[in-house]
Amino acid sequence: MGSEVARFVGNIPEHYDQGLGPVIFVDAAVDLARRVESCNPALVLEIAAGTGILTRRLRDILPASVRLTATDLNAPMLERAQLKFRPGEPVEFQTADAMVLPFRDESFDAVVCQFGVMFFPDKDRCNREVFRVLEPGGHYLFNVWGSHDDNPYGRIAHDIVGSFFPDDPPQFYLVPFSCHDAEPIRASLSAAGFTDIEVTEVSRQVTIPNAHAFADGLIYGNPAIAEIRARGGVDPDRLVEATTEMLHRKFGPDPGHMPVKSLVFQAQKPG
Repeated sequence: MGSEVARFVGNIPEHYDQGLGPVIFVDAAVDLARRVESCNPALVLEIAAGTGILTRRLRDILPASVRLTATDLNAPMLERAQLKFRPGEPVEFQTADAMVLPFRDESFDAVVCQFGVMFFPDKDRCNREVFRVLEPGGHYLFNVWGSHDDNPYGRIAHDIVGSFFPDDPPQFYLVPFSCHDAEPIRASLSAAGFTDIEVTEVSRQVTIPNAHAFADGLIYGNPAIAEIRARGGVDPDRLVEATTEMLHRKFGPDPGHMPVKSLVFQAQKPG
């Protein structure tokens, strides 16, 4: 799959934002934004900002004096993100690769990333880049998903999509849950120079207001749709219907309730 797992383009951002955002991203964004606030930063960089779900919460929670720069590899995601902000709100948007950050050394005192690390092809390089652009004493905060066992919606999506392509099942839904083991991440952060590395497990029950809308996001709101269309022979709407049925079976009629689990990392650049 290579870099294709990180291509959130076309109409993916709209489906991602509307279908997945309200269910699995908003609560986590509030949690992460509050953790950033507790670091009392003045210059914040967000990497892999996506459609701005965390960016919006950061801007709402952080003091207006805090300079906030939001970046993502995919311009269509940032275009969607900018719709969440009024003209003149103090947020800078910039297309950027987290492996090669276009910023000077020691430019920020906090770097934050919501559910993006799993998609970075070279996580060690990204950690070194974040370390480089942080001021001494600065903080790096990010979250990743737990395993399929801890996030059953991921297993449902993976299994449903795979059942329609038994000879060549799409593999995208392995990637978002590939960082559930904290120790390799901790080791990579340490090798990059970070200290005071803390890992917090966050488990919560989330509400699925509309299972069909969530299923639509699971199928159309990520690069899995490119794999589905490349294989051909199956209308993606059939996958949405099958996923909706399974969500109802597992989590009840609308509104359903399901468990999710993430790991939150916080590390510091020595002062």
